[in-house]
Amino acid sequence: MNYFNEKDIQNIKSYKFDFIELDETDFVFTVTLNRPKKKNALHPQMINEIAFAFQYAHYENKIRAVLIRANGNVFCAGLDLKALSGNIEKNNSTVPESSSKILIGELFNKLYKPKLCEINGDVYAGGFLIIAGCNYVVAREGIKLGLPEVKRGIFPMQVMESLSRVMPIRNIMDWCIRGYNLDVLKAKNLGLVSKVVKSQDLENESQTWLKEVVSNSPIAIKLGLEACDKINSSKSNHEYLSNILKKVLQSSDAKEGIDAFNNKRVPKWK
Repeated sequence: MNYFNEKDIQNIKSYKFDFIELDETDFVFTVTLNRPKKKNALHPQMINEIAFAFQYAHYENKIRAVLIRANGNVFCAGLDLKALSGNIEKNNSTVPESSSKILIGELFNKLYKPKLCEINGDVYAGGFLIIAGCNYVVAREGIKLGLPEVKRGIFPMQVMESLSRVMPIRNIMDWCIRGYNLDVLKAKNLGLVSKVVKSQDLENESQTWLKEVVSNSPIAIKLGLEACDKINSSKSNHEYLSNILKKVLQSSDAKEGIDAFNNKRVPKWK
């Protein structure tokens, strides 16, 4: 993991983060998605901030586990479609730009520390790159899990790759092709979610898992996660799928689908 220089990483507290919040307590590094008014859609600088935080966690020995959560009633709505069409919202972040292209799926694979995702809201599209990239996922009852990309003229290329690590491929492809919302209990049965709890029990379940994890050998866990990544290496897949997604986004269907979504109308496929 080498997106930023070591000096920048060491001075993490000197930077202003516009899209995420960070906390480091009792060996746990908490990354909170903080763009609730935009349903935590993944803005390019938001992805950059997550990568910066992850590289810090990668090198900071005091961190033994990472908790991912989100503010607002939507955990993540996926990639920011307005940004994809060139309309990138200005921000006040002072976090430096990455020195190379960030692939979210690969970012999670290369952070060799236990990662827990706490889902208190709906998840759509590219948000599953975060979910599938974690080692444990606890979700509250009643949330929606959707892959609507095909309804926008897009296909969830990299999401498909990340999901293939935790779900049966036939179920993944059916979900990608039909673009429906998946019930959270069915998601648990398919391996995407580890545990489903009532809203009031969400934080307690997360803390129970984290306390157990940080009490175990950090070196053994780190090397185990690194070994798992090496035997399931997917870097070339993520790079290939990123390039294929770029082709899809340049298609007439994608342009029509995104325009229809932004203008709240039904797309007219050619």
